[in-house]
Parts: sequence; structure tokens; C-alpha cells
Amino acid sequence: MLLIFLEALLALALFLLLIWWTMFSGRKKGELHADQNPADDAESPDSKRP
Repeated sequence: MLLIFLEALLALALFLLLIWWTMFSGRKKGELHADQNPADDAESPDSKRP
């Protein structure tokens, strides 16, 4: 019974780690607001052309 409990606890911990990782691995400045331009966050490959 203890082994089943530990296995369930490990599965829950891995699930929460996955959720936490995906929530905070996005943009460095957080989510974009509706009035912001996505080009402000990162340079596009076309911006380096002469």
C-alpha cells in the first residue's frame, strides 16, 4: 500500500513540475498585451537584411 501511495505521489509531483515548467518557460517579459506588437520582443530575421 505504501508503494502505491509513493508512486501516486511521484506521479503527482511530476505532473505539477510539468505544469509549472510550461507556465513559466514562455516569454521573458511575460505575456503580450493587446496593445503591444510582437515585433517589439524579438528581432525578426527580415530586420537584418540591408
